[in-house]
Amino acid sequence: MTVTIKDIAETANVSIATVSRVLANKEGFYSEKTAAKVRQAAEKLGYRKNTAAVELVTQRSKVIGVIVSATKTNFANDIIAGIQDEAFKHNLSVIILYAGESDPNQQHRALQTVIERSVMGILILAIRPVDDDIAMLRAANIPHLFLSTSFDSQNLPFIASDDFRIGYQATDFLIKKGHKKIGIAAIDRHTYIGTQRVLGYQRAMADHDLPTKPAWIQDGHFTYDDGIEAMKTFGAKPELDAVIGTSDLAAIGVMNQAETFGLNVPTDLAIMSIDGTQMVKIVRPQITSVTQSFYEMGSRGMKMMLQRDMTKFESQYTPFRIDEREST
Repeated sequence: MTVTIKDIAETANVSIATVSRVLANKEGFYSEKTAAKVRQAAEKLGYRKNTAAVELVTQRSKVIGVIVSATKTNFANDIIAGIQDEAFKHNLSVIILYAGESDPNQQHRALQTVIERSVMGILILAIRPVDDDIAMLRAANIPHLFLSTSFDSQNLPFIASDDFRIGYQATDFLIKKGHKKIGIAAIDRHTYIGTQRVLGYQRAMADHDLPTKPAWIQDGHFTYDDGIEAMKTFGAKPELDAVIGTSDLAAIGVMNQAETFGLNVPTDLAIMSIDGTQMVKIVRPQITSVTQSFYEMGSRGMKMMLQRDMTKFESQYTPFRIDEREST
């Protein structure tokens, strides 16, 4: 079995980040006593350092590691297409690792796997690792970038949509269409994305002097099933006149359950989605969407990996638009 830096950390009773720094000979982060303990543990376990750091110096690595949340939504396809197309132009290969659905253990394993291999950079899609994994990522000294995930800290470089503005503009659009009782379905308020979308929604409602109720915001993880459950909670005779599904699949779930209740979309209930992938066009009625620039996120991220030097990178928001279709 291959020995990993996690094994060394457990044997030496230090953090993974400390092991990474010692093995990378980064000074100023640990004592000589700690360094000796780490090196002894590495030797005892028979650890063999990967060649990623050497290849980065010699620029021989032509592989980009992409870590993807095994999300039950479908937006990642367009991001990966943007990455692949840009990589192909430069004769680079892409390896994709799935990191589970909000599973810290699977995320850690995926991140550790890609760090221990020879990659020129790491792109992380729709994942917010735990603090220990972020420390491990930084200590690995491999260029990395988060895609479709924004943070309230510039210490984590990202390319994503402005989720506050998404929440605000989706709500504002529906209000201007004449709707006054608007709900949100399948939102994960434990995430920064979810929090920002809810804040944007609440601000838009307040700016138009419209009330909101806690029951109008239904939690979930952006999935089709969460959309169905949200609509079941809203009921066969909903108080609402419009619902924002926080992904295309969530919006489809809301719409299918509304039609099961015998409601007409959009006459009885207007429905809008966030994402705007191909899914909104292959259902009837076609769904009005906040359409994000997923392909551009992937393409921009790949171009940043080609530059390698992330020290001066400033996080970026990609544009989005509202595409009106039959559901509103």
